Amino acid sequence: MPISWNEIRHNALQFSKDWADESRENAERQTFWNEFFAVFGIKRRTVASFEEPVKKLSGSWGSIDLFWKGKFLAEHKSAGQSLDKAHSQAIDYIQALSDEGRHKEIPRYVAVCDYRRMALYDLEAETEDGLLFGNDTPAIEFDLADFHQYVEYFRFIPGYKIHKLAAQNPVDIEAVELLGQFRDMLEAGGYSGHNLERLLVRVLFCLFAEDTGLFDRDSFKMYIEDHTQEDGSDLGVHLAKIFRVLNQTTTTRGKNLIAELAELPYVNGDLFAETLDFADTDRKIRDALLKCCGFDWSKISPAVFGSLFQSVMLPAERRKAGAHYTSEQDILKLINSLFLDDLRAELAKILEDRSTRRDARLKDFHEKLGRLKFLDPACGCGNFLVIAYRELRRLEIEVLKATGITQGTLGVESLSKLGVAAFYGIEINEFPAQIAQVAMWLVNHQMNLELALAFGIPANSLPLKQSATIRCGNALRMDWSDVLPAKECSYVLGNPPFVGAKFQSTEQRADVVAAAKTTSTVGLLDYVCAWYFKASDYTRESKSPIAFVSTNSISQGEQVGVLWGELFRRGIKIHFAHRTFAWHSEARGKAHVHVVIVGFGHGEPATKRIYDYERGEQSVNFGTVANISPYLVSGNDTVILNRSKPLCNVPEIGIGNKPIDDGNYLFTAEARDAFIKLEPKSKKWFRRWLGSQEFINGWERWCLWLGECPPNELRAMPEAMKRVEAVREYRLASVSPATRKLAATPTLFHVTNMPKRRFIVIPSVSSERRRFIPMGFATPETIISNLCLVNTEVTVFHFGILTSTMHMAWLRQVGGRLKSDYRYSASLVYNNYPWPTEATDKQKALVELKAQGVLDARARFPDSSLADLYDPNSMPPALTKAHAELDKAVEKCYRKEPFATDRERVEFLFGLYEKLVNPLTVQAKAKKRGKDKPEAD
Repeated sequence: MPISWNEIRHNALQFSKDWADESRENAERQTFWNEFFAVFGIKRRTVASFEEPVKKLSGSWGSIDLFWKGKFLAEHKSAGQSLDKAHSQAIDYIQALSDEGRHKEIPRYVAVCDYRRMALYDLEAETEDGLLFGNDTPAIEFDLADFHQYVEYFRFIPGYKIHKLAAQNPVDIEAVELLGQFRDMLEAGGYSGHNLERLLVRVLFCLFAEDTGLFDRDSFKMYIEDHTQEDGSDLGVHLAKIFRVLNQTTTTRGKNLIAELAELPYVNGDLFAETLDFADTDRKIRDALLKCCGFDWSKISPAVFGSLFQSVMLPAERRKAGAHYTSEQDILKLINSLFLDDLRAELAKILEDRSTRRDARLKDFHEKLGRLKFLDPACGCGNFLVIAYRELRRLEIEVLKATGITQGTLGVESLSKLGVAAFYGIEINEFPAQIAQVAMWLVNHQMNLELALAFGIPANSLPLKQSATIRCGNALRMDWSDVLPAKECSYVLGNPPFVGAKFQSTEQRADVVAAAKTTSTVGLLDYVCAWYFKASDYTRESKSPIAFVSTNSISQGEQVGVLWGELFRRGIKIHFAHRTFAWHSEARGKAHVHVVIVGFGHGEPATKRIYDYERGEQSVNFGTVANISPYLVSGNDTVILNRSKPLCNVPEIGIGNKPIDDGNYLFTAEARDAFIKLEPKSKKWFRRWLGSQEFINGWERWCLWLGECPPNELRAMPEAMKRVEAVREYRLASVSPATRKLAATPTLFHVTNMPKRRFIVIPSVSSERRRFIPMGFATPETIISNLCLVNTEVTVFHFGILTSTMHMAWLRQVGGRLKSDYRYSASLVYNNYPWPTEATDKQKALVELKAQGVLDARARFPDSSLADLYDPNSMPPALTKAHAELDKAVEKCYRKEPFATDRERVEFLFGLYEKLVNPLTVQAKAKKRGKDKPEAD
């Protein structure tokens, strides 16, 4: 029996290293080829000879450097000499063998080598079958340093069956879709549920194994091709055979197994332990599986493996091609900030040490890496665990290289102190939990290969000796210490599910309540917040750092006060923050989600870091700060709560009119005209109606306002009376006592707010695409809905401040969101806004002038709606310029120096806010420091 391919690959890697510095043809040529054959477990002298004499056409005699009659010929040159010349010489010798009548001795394979490069030729490549190389080429050339990557092309030497090693495509969306088709075909035949999920996990393992050296190259594919019927009817039978063998040690297998099965390794790890029922299969299912084998699964990115494969199970998700899975670059943002950057910095300091303590410090650091344990309490398919493990293994390789180790003799386990057993996850669904388990095995093998390549050691990862712990269950109802005791946990990390407060199921709301415990108003909280509470409780004693990816809503709007107010009460501090950035997907469909990454925990870290993507992810700004506020800017642990009155001396604003009329009083222009035709006397009671959308888009809508209509006139309008009666009945049917009470006055609104002179209109909802909320002025004949805020006391100066970039920066940070749109509120945004209370009259006059310039610029386009004017793609240059001039005037009301970014603006405003809210506290801090101004962040 030939030696295993894992041994051959290891031998090939060692051979490349041993011969890296040789260059003379004659000095070591014979030793070179003796050791070359030893790679395959063969003694050269038993099959091939040196200096085989051959009479050339010229009549002179020559000698073949290495000759294996009927199979293999090699010509060897010194380093740098022409391989083409060596090949020509070899062909001359073959022609001479033919002329001498030695036809049976003519070899099929020719190799030429110069110690640096080697080329292998298949002289029968033109035949229909038996091609050695992919892409129908008769030759392959490679650097000798890469011999281990090409060693399978020499499988004829140890006597393995020759198959064409076809070129493969890297795994991509097409490969996943093909696997999805394979899955769909099985399900269409009635094969589903646990059996189908388990089968797919096993198939993927086999696809990966045959492309990474766990199995022989293409062994899974070739077995299916060679031993199953073309009609696919017996595919299930043979898959069952493969799976059964993979679960058996070599000593417990049947003695009559065919070679292709006997050569498969023992896997262990319970992956193949369960006996599955198999579906009826056909030609299409067999063909689909073989197509999947045509991709190079060794190249699959650990970051996308799990979620891509999960999409196989969900056709709707597959159409989006993984729109919700996390990209590698985003995972790295979290794990770099949480622990990798610090570990790399620690290693760098050790490497700078030139004292005798350096080796001991390296050893201690290596031991430290081996003690780390990680928990992802919402692990999904394990992407965060996979990338964290991969990066730690790569860091370990750096450590090992620094110790001066050049090669090992006992294999990967003799060097590596890291294993998948240090990684723990919780996942609510069984299938992704299974995938996470397998993903950790696969990345473990990938890293074993990297370590083997670096040190020339065996890389066999089978049988599986350890596994990650992935617990299937609801993380919000589990004790995480049952999965990983809190005192043993080094870091908590992950990407808990994104579900908004208003979109949670009844069970999810109960989960949040259970996790929050004592927190009030939990109805405002997104689902992810529950993981923040659970993590804070879990790490209370261990002080383990935590980092989660979350929608940016956790640092905006009302839930900031609820979530972070409670977390601060529990002793949590924010350690680092990646401010808002677009969540990436490496697939065709992209999830349009904006997220933040928050690192937090009990106690204070040595440094606190903020990463800002305001100028795009290619120019991320990074800096250390004294403290990170819950709004993820430099500042104190202050949360902005709803305020009933403005913080500063400015006019109050309130909502517009709230009808609660079931639409009976609201009309489009066409519906109004039709109603007036039926009820002519109603014409004078119609008034223009503006909500957020109508105000911004210029839509025409009307309100039948009967609140001021005398009873005699109202009763003279039977069609209007029908509307009034419909409103009364609608209110009486309400479950709200307050609404039922309103049925007594059906012509009045629930909230009535009708100014008697010109007033400002602030839409409560506006698209996030706009740089500014398009607010403006209206006159009394217009009725404003409760979807806008109004006030008659607001001047052009106030308008200028409110429509500035300064105020918009505050809104983006403090205000809530409706989906992704801005949500402006009086109690949270307006009433808490720190106005420039120390602005001079001259500065205020300049703001008024520039604010009027904005209004004048709008007036130049009377046929354009505010939506047209403030769309970033159609905003007129004149309006853009007017806003820029207004911004300059507004910012000078706050300080002399201009602000470069929104983050600067927000940090300044938070400092001013605290000064206005807690002036005595700020003064006391300044006095303690011996300064005249508040502490700068």
